Amino acid sequence: MKETIKSIAIGDLRPFPDNPFSVREDLELQDSVQKYGVISPLVVRPLEGGGYEIISGHRRMAACEAAGMDKVPAFVREMDDTTAVIALVDSNLHREYVLPSEKANAYKMKLE
Repeated sequence: MKETIKSIAIGDLRPFPDNPFSVREDLELQDSVQKYGVISPLVVRPLEGGGYEIISGHRRMAACEAAGMDKVPAFVREMDDTTAVIALVDSNLHREYVLPSEKANAYKMKLE
């Protein structure tokens, strides 16, 4: 899998369509981003028309935006739609606060 890391303008990032996980305000994450920056880069894939689609890091991106940052570090990976869905689901199922409905929708997406 081809991968690079780069600093990407928040305006160039697009959320994953039909993301089954909601992005809630996370004041602790915002505070961490303000104090220490982004410790773990987002994972994105390039879009054909320009910009990038977020695969992992929707909450981190929202925290960066709330903290007034204009760029975020991200791993840029080439991946097809199936791989992107699997990566999105797998990167979020381990989170501590995942609603049962979010888990159900995520597993459904992964199986489709």
